[in-house]
Amino acid sequence: MLDKSAPPRTLKLNAADNVVVAVDPVDAGVTAAGVEALKRIPRGHKMAIAPIAKDQPIRKFGQIIGFAAVDIPPGEWVHEHNTGFHAFDRDYAFSAEAKPEFVLPVERQATFEGFRRASGKAGTRNYVGILTSVNCSASAARFMAEEVKRSGLLDDYPNVDGVIALTHGTGCGIDYNGESFEVLKRTTWGYACNPNMAAVLVVGLGCEGFQISRMKEAYGVTESDVFRTLTIQETGGTKKAVAAGIDALKTMLPIANRAKRETVPASELMLALQCGGSDGYSGITANPALGAAVDILVEHGGTAILSETPEIYGAEHLLTRRAATREVGEKLVGIIKWWEDYTERARMSMNNNPSPGNKAGGLTTILEKSLGAAAKGGTKTLSAVYHYAEPVTEKGFVYMDTPGYDPVAATGQVAGGANILAFTTGRGSAYGCKPTPSMKLATNTPIYEKMIDDMDINCGDVLDGVSLEQKGREIFEAMLKVASGEKTKSEQLGYGDAEFVPWQIGATM
Repeated sequence: MLDKSAPPRTLKLNAADNVVVAVDPVDAGVTAAGVEALKRIPRGHKMAIAPIAKDQPIRKFGQIIGFAAVDIPPGEWVHEHNTGFHAFDRDYAFSAEAKPEFVLPVERQATFEGFRRASGKAGTRNYVGILTSVNCSASAARFMAEEVKRSGLLDDYPNVDGVIALTHGTGCGIDYNGESFEVLKRTTWGYACNPNMAAVLVVGLGCEGFQISRMKEAYGVTESDVFRTLTIQETGGTKKAVAAGIDALKTMLPIANRAKRETVPASELMLALQCGGSDGYSGITANPALGAAVDILVEHGGTAILSETPEIYGAEHLLTRRAATREVGEKLVGIIKWWEDYTERARMSMNNNPSPGNKAGGLTTILEKSLGAAAKGGTKTLSAVYHYAEPVTEKGFVYMDTPGYDPVAATGQVAGGANILAFTTGRGSAYGCKPTPSMKLATNTPIYEKMIDDMDINCGDVLDGVSLEQKGREIFEAMLKVASGEKTKSEQLGYGDAEFVPWQIGATM
């Protein structure tokens, strides 16, 4: 319990800041951080500690998070009502802070118990997947998965984590010579190749824009014991297609079941980084703690993928400084400019993010949210930048261009090869991700305790004195356990079947 006789706790995150964050609520008339609050400051929100003249920058983390829409006196609540957003120049200082990476020798690297695949990669789970080329085959794919589950067939295959139908709402009505087709093709094939998949069946209708034969031709793949395809039209309709699909699955399951966990180095881990339902504590507790875990993973030879481009907007200059080369940094800036044009054409603003829930939790502008979100990436050199669902081939800390919407972003990362995922949340996002296990990191203790059935790790204790280094080590150790088969809370709840959401970039025709 808080000592109500003590001043409310606040945090000044950088000497250059003109606001503090309220760890505890600050009532009007109460002095905190040496300033008397003029209004009640909710927990996680900001209070001015110096006069901020109209149009002058508001600073948090030592960075600009917005501009004063009116004169803001000390003690004032700083939020949407008095904070504006507009673009401003940033110093990209390409590669100025890049440094050679230290990676532990293999014999000193941490290990986990994973599934070694024929490709040489290692999986953390052992699923058989049913993928679809078009929304028209989604129901047939689900019928197959439901029948396998209902029949009890999986009881004979204890090493198989499940048969999952990952369906989507596109595949036709798109430019099949354009970007929409290419993104869906990359995403589908990326899931088929993810090391958490032991075998895959791809189901189509037959007449759709996204033709399975074109995907097979593009990647030079043929039918095998662990990769099968069929279409409803060629098979003779839904019932016959479902029966044929179940027959195919029956031949795949014994092969998938042969996989056994073995000791592999942590360098085989590819960690997807996500944050959703963020709050004013995200950039103070869970995100930098996850960043500390990323630094440990990179030192052990592993890979971490930061993404959600709309949620690094305004913080990209902190990443370009860490770019391994100028080319890597300029590729990221090019993606930022694409998003500025994309949102303008759609008559939107980059500041449409944060969401109402983010704002209720204390985040005011996308600049503020981005500075906190980028902290998930730790401090290591940015070794590569990828477009959506491209195969991630570089080790270390990398970036992938995705939307900020979590299911779409994570889908791209898993298609890129991510075999484990860490998801920070301050408001309480309900999310899971098959075939890749998703660890939930709460940014504050109240949400951890309130949603204990969903949250895996409490990072709120950072506010009580636990160091970011300690918490980063805790996250890394938990990551190894999950990679070795320990079920996350979202897996226990059964999340993950509905969270496969490929990015639909182009027009639906």
